[in-house]
Amino acid sequence: MTTQQQRADHEVVVVGAGFGGIGAGIALQRKGIHDFVIVDKWDRVGGTWHANTYPGVAVDIPSFIYSFSYEQRGDWSRVFAPGDELRDYADSMVDKYGLRRKLVLNTTITGAEYDEDGGLWRLRTDSGRTLTARFVVMAIGGLERPKMPEIPGLQDFGGSLIHTALWNHDVALTGKRVAVIGTGATALQLVPAIVDEVEHLTVFQRTPIWVFPKRDAAVRGWGRTVLETPWLRSGIRLVGTVATEIGMGGMVVGPGWLTDTGRRLAEIPARRWMRSQVHDPVLREKLIPRYGLGCKRPSMSNEYLSTFNRDDVDLVTDSIVRVDQRGVITVDGVRHDVDVLICATGFKLWEKDSIPPFPVIGRERTSLADFWDTQRFQAYHGVSVPGFPNMFTITGPYGFVLGSYIWMIEATAAHLSRAIAETKRRGETVCEISRSAHDEYFAKCLRRQEKNFLFTSACDGSNTYYINSHGDSPFRPSTHGEMYWQNRHYNLDDYRYGTPARAPHTTTVLEESI
Repeated sequence: MTTQQQRADHEVVVVGAGFGGIGAGIALQRKGIHDFVIVDKWDRVGGTWHANTYPGVAVDIPSFIYSFSYEQRGDWSRVFAPGDELRDYADSMVDKYGLRRKLVLNTTITGAEYDEDGGLWRLRTDSGRTLTARFVVMAIGGLERPKMPEIPGLQDFGGSLIHTALWNHDVALTGKRVAVIGTGATALQLVPAIVDEVEHLTVFQRTPIWVFPKRDAAVRGWGRTVLETPWLRSGIRLVGTVATEIGMGGMVVGPGWLTDTGRRLAEIPARRWMRSQVHDPVLREKLIPRYGLGCKRPSMSNEYLSTFNRDDVDLVTDSIVRVDQRGVITVDGVRHDVDVLICATGFKLWEKDSIPPFPVIGRERTSLADFWDTQRFQAYHGVSVPGFPNMFTITGPYGFVLGSYIWMIEATAAHLSRAIAETKRRGETVCEISRSAHDEYFAKCLRRQEKNFLFTSACDGSNTYYINSHGDSPFRPSTHGEMYWQNRHYNLDDYRYGTPARAPHTTTVLEESI
């Protein structure tokens, strides 16, 4: 058998069984593509909602919005559902859409390499097995690799060290002196959830976070009736979608004078409410951001700020200089003795080799990590990268519009399934985004980015992860409506189609490849 005659194990391998992988699987089936598997390192589907089990974990977008448009549910227990319900939602979708038999769980992909002669991808697994596929979909979310703080002596700590994304349920917090490093969205959920359990809680804050009241409630009575009535539920979802479009999409693409005015007006009631939650005037001001609203991810909590009114809770804003066996030492020379040290410090998003967390080698031995490192993060609609034929991403750079993560999944899944289906329709086996179409999209994103308020003085001191090491903001600078439409109606000729013997070729300029 010649190289060109090689058969792949599957037409498509989807890497990741979170919402991205599930959404990709459903989109493929809708295009008549059924020869695929979904591979995941965990023993259950759900992705981040299976992995993250820290106390208080919950969705921070109303559940009727944070769900697939074609699988709206009316049985949420709360407006903002707890994490286990999101995991169960993913499980139910796998069963409803016949994906259970497609799952390959407890299997970690350790590398992916494109075979140019055979026109297929070879994916190495931690078991030593190699999976081959004509197409590969990287459905690996951004909340994949926990980021530990770079603090000298951290590993010398003599107590229990935990990252919120790798919660250790064997560690008891009752009666313990507990410290939390980080004050992002995760800490907002965690701190109120554990404060009644611990003996004393210390929160180390580098940058304060914008906090809004959380209009949460148990869903019962008339609320249950509304959510279980499809047309009413869809109406509420539409209102929430429009509000998000105006509040978040408009902030990114609207005219500068309007977005700046709107942002400043929104800050006034937000600061007033935040100040009303904290009694001590000095402490209160430490918790109020000095950077503009929207410069980094805001969040919602009804209890987080008021937690600092307690005598058994301390807020520390002095910089941490090191950790020793007994606790955390700050720049003022004070040692804060703790028994359990919790790092609510997020995930590696823009670091080299973070997403995907394994080597991906494309045409001419080009490394995806090197390409993004030297050429800046970029992908056509967040889905395709030149030099990587038959490879698509669900969560690539310039694919996500701030708002519900699920909307992006639906859009990018529709995009990639359309490209694969068109390749098959043309009787070809290889498709690759043209360099010209890719570069045109990237240039458009950069032009729009020039007026983004993230790059103004309003965001000074925010330490935002919205900006990467290249000084770019790899979020899609568009509205959700534009994202929805363009991913479903892009010009199919933006891709080049062929076979291994006459494969489309896109020149990839790379300063260094492996």
